[in-house]
Parts: sequence; C-alpha cells; structure tokens
Amino acid sequence: MTSRQKWILALAAMAAFMTALDTLVVTTALSTIRRDLGASIAQLEWTVNAYNLSFAVLLMTAAALGDRFGRRRLFATGIGVFVLASAACALAPSVGALIAARAVQGAGAALVTTLALALVGAAFAPERRGAALGIFFAVNGLAVAGGPLVGGAVTEGIAWQWIFWLNVPIGLALIPLVLTRIPESHGPDASVDLPGVALVSGGVLGVVWGLVRGNAAGWGSPEVLGAFLGGLGLLGAFVRFELRTRAPMLPMRFFRSRAFSAGNAAIFCAVGSLFCAVFFMSQFLQAGLGYGPLDAGLRLLPWTATLFFVAPVAGKLVDRFGERPFLVIGPLLQAAGLAWIALLADARMDYGQLIPPLMVAGVGISMTFPAAQNSVVGSVPPEAIGKAAGTNSTMRELGGVLGIALGVAAFAGAGSYASPGEFSDGFVAAIGVASGLSLLAALAGAALPGRVAIPAPALVES
Repeated sequence: MTSRQKWILALAAMAAFMTALDTLVVTTALSTIRRDLGASIAQLEWTVNAYNLSFAVLLMTAAALGDRFGRRRLFATGIGVFVLASAACALAPSVGALIAARAVQGAGAALVTTLALALVGAAFAPERRGAALGIFFAVNGLAVAGGPLVGGAVTEGIAWQWIFWLNVPIGLALIPLVLTRIPESHGPDASVDLPGVALVSGGVLGVVWGLVRGNAAGWGSPEVLGAFLGGLGLLGAFVRFELRTRAPMLPMRFFRSRAFSAGNAAIFCAVGSLFCAVFFMSQFLQAGLGYGPLDAGLRLLPWTATLFFVAPVAGKLVDRFGERPFLVIGPLLQAAGLAWIALLADARMDYGQLIPPLMVAGVGISMTFPAAQNSVVGSVPPEAIGKAAGTNSTMRELGGVLGIALGVAAFAGAGSYASPGEFSDGFVAAIGVASGLSLLAALAGAALPGRVAIPAPALVES
C-alpha cells in the first residue's frame, strides 16, 4: 500500500470502529441506565432503536451527500456529529434526552460508516480491494469483540456515562487527520437528488418502523400495517422516480448485475442472522446460564474475536478466488454453528459446549463480510462506489432489524423470561430463525457470477 492508502484505510477503520463499538457497549449498560434514569422497558428499547432507526434511514442519503459535497468533508462532518451527540448522551438528564441524542448519534454514524466504505473502496484497485476490506472489517471485529467487555467494565468500574465519553477524544483526534491526510473525492453527480432522498428516506423509515414496532404493537395492528404499506409505497415511488430521472442517487441499472443484487441479498440475510444471534446469545448467557454482563462478554469472545483474525485472510483469498465461494461457504458455516447451538442449548448445560459452535459461526460471518462488500462495490464503475457502499450498508442495517424482529417473534411464541428453562426454550426457537436466515444468505451467494473480483469497465455479468 502507498502512504496515502495506509492513511485512508487506518482513519476509515478507526472511525468505523468508534461507531461499531458504541452500538455494542450500550447493550451491557441498559440495566444500569434503566435504574439511574427511571426508564420503562419501552423507553429502554428506544435507547437502542433510536440509534438503529436514524442510522438505517440515512445511509443512502449519506452516500448521496458525500458524492455531491465531498466524501472527505462529509466523513469529517459525520465524525463531528457523532462526537457531539455522544457528549449529549453522557450529559442526558432524562431518558427522553438520551433517546433524542441517540437518534442524532445514528445520523452521524450513517455518514461515518457509508463514507468510510466509499473512501476505502475508491482508494484501492479492484484486485487489492478485498484485502483492504478484510483489514477494515478486522478492525471492526475488534469493536464487535470488545464492545460487551468495554461496556461491562466501564459501567461496573466507573459509570455508564463514560461509554459515551470515550468517543469524544477519539473523534476529536480523528477529524484533523481526516482533513489533512485523506484527499477529497466526489461522485459523478453535480446535484443532490432531493426527491430521491425524500422518497428513500421515508420508505426506509416506514419499513424499519414497522419492523421495530411489530412485536410491541402487533404485526396486524393499523400502526404496523400502515408503516409497512406506506414504506413500501414510497420505495416503489422511489424506484419509478430513479428510473426516470437523469441523475439518480441509486441507478436501477446496478441491479442488472448479479454481483450487485446477489451480494446485497446475501449480506441482508447474513447480517439478519448475526444480529438475531448476538441479541439472544448475550441474554442466554445471563438469563439462561446465570453469568453477569462482564462475564457474558468474555464468553462471547470465541465467537466475536474470529472477525479480527479471519476477515483479513478471507479478504486476501477473495482477491484470488473471487467472491462466490466465500458467500456460500461463509453463511453455511454460520448456519451450521447456530444450528449446533440450538441443538445444545439448555439452562443446565456447560458453557464449554458452546465454544466449538461459536467459533464455527464466527469463522462463517468473518468470511462473508469482505466477500459481500467486495462483490457489491466491485460490480459498479469507480465513480459509483459511494452509491454502492450506501446501498450495501442500508441492506446490512435493514437485515439486522429484520433478524431481531423475527427472532423476538419466535422467542415470544416458544418461551419467556419467567425462568431459565423458559428462556432456553425461546432461545432455541430464535437461534433456529437465525440459522435459517443464514441458509438464505448462502442461497443468495450461490447466485453470484463465477468471478467478480476484477470488474469490467461496464456493468456486465461474468
């Protein structure tokens, strides 16, 4: 790598690490936040969902703004917004203020995540992009592995507010380095597709709102059905508008490429499986097996730490062999590991039995991430990488919301929090859903062209 490429990769990975870590550290602090701020269960849920909601809704908009006003400039702006919102979270005097600050945090994270991927994708030639993305996701793997540990340690050792204060010095150090070490780049469009931004934002908001509220309000309730129908209607209008406008924020011709369509479908299902499993596994270790938050975080390491070790190797192999083998084998390994856990899970089981299937599932998702991202950004022209990265990030986030919603529905139908045994019954059902989603990801990966690591100048299938 050149010196410029090293700086771009390092700064993009560090900023994405900060946003990924913040997503996970909150989970181990929720009980303490509930006691300190007097939050209800619904309010506590929204301290997580407010972040995810604004994050998912604004991902494609972030890509469009970066293409128009400069990816480096908007990347630095996103870091600044995230830092200010983190300070607001730490200073929040009530749970309502915390929820509002978390929503602003999600907006900053959308800018950071999408433009970090766009900057890395644009900085490396197609034959080297997989290796770079492998390193990028390995650094994010540190956040996945360390989030529960950091959250538990900080909450128990200092105070929950410090899980947000940690972002402030990191972000303030990154902003001047981003502005001086990363060259500015733009997308091909000279103007922002404002109607497209409005339609896709409203459409994604409706779909995500329906997914988030489905279990609480009822999947057949007017609120949820109205959200789904309104969101799908706006997304349909977005597709029609993008087909007709001269400067679309998401050219529909991208979906003619199997690499683009199948890569996005695979990551949607794979991340849905992952989020569902993470959400319930951490609770199973506590409610089912009786561990505390910090102990539970430690026992997730055989699973989460694999991303740090496996993703860089997988990224290099993707450059050599293409994406399809990794987007089939990776999700299959995750499905097998999760199905193994579902067969073993019991409130009286020994934790050591979980280590092998956790590692199998971790290796699988670690293979999947760089392959899916490389497939999507490698299927479009270099000037369109920002749009492709924004689409891919949106699919990941929507998949995660869907995975948790389906898992919660399965859990509620088979178990409860009444006892460790009841929780284990619901956990088995939810992990079964996660395994099924991963199988769907493998099927989508099988639809990829045989070799897409080095794309042709135009959008053609291999």
